[in-house]
Amino acid sequence: MNTALEGVETAPFTPETSPLEVITWALETYPDIAMPSAFNLNGVVLLDLAARAGYRGKVLFVDTGYHFPETLQTRDALAQRYPQLEFKTLNANLPDTAQYLEDVDGCCAVRKVGPLNDYLEQSGPSALLNARSREQASTRAEIPFVETGKRTRINPLAHWTREMLEAYALEHDLPVNPLYWDGFLSVGCWPCTRAVRPGEDARAGRWAGKGKVECGLWVGEKAV
Repeated sequence: MNTALEGVETAPFTPETSPLEVITWALETYPDIAMPSAFNLNGVVLLDLAARAGYRGKVLFVDTGYHFPETLQTRDALAQRYPQLEFKTLNANLPDTAQYLEDVDGCCAVRKVGPLNDYLEQSGPSALLNARSREQASTRAEIPFVETGKRTRINPLAHWTREMLEAYALEHDLPVNPLYWDGFLSVGCWPCTRAVRPGEDARAGRWAGKGKVECGLWVGEKAV
């Protein structure tokens, strides 16, 4: 019996279902669920909501070797704030050399997608709590609360806007990456991230001018 599939089919959601309700359902349906995070605004909000809902599992962060110091400081602040969660940092154990930056797709594949995929293949969670939202980019405009695939992906924040996320973070005094308030609405690796300009979507500062808007974790043939 595929209980995960049955859970997806009977997920009691409406377009207005709250993230806490989605997370609570996910924790009951997938006891082995894990949470990957890059600790952007969405990720910090989801982490707090999950902790409030009773999540006590792993928070998986992939250190590519090119993160801003502020991102690593945010990770450490969150680990201190939520001692009930298990923060685990993954990496590809590759030298920090410029050659990897010449091919942005290849760099993401070996430094980000690969380490997370390898860990998930070994640890085998059946589902992932994911912080993506529809407003972030055109590639995410239609994501549902629940996606099926190699692993079920639960997107509790799918319908939340940037304003809703900011309001929640401020109300609960969350340790948001300070770069966010300087216009870095989505923070990735420092060589491939710039501040977002007025009128651009939240992920426009990622790989600007490279014809790329996703690292490959959630789209494409090698999506985890």
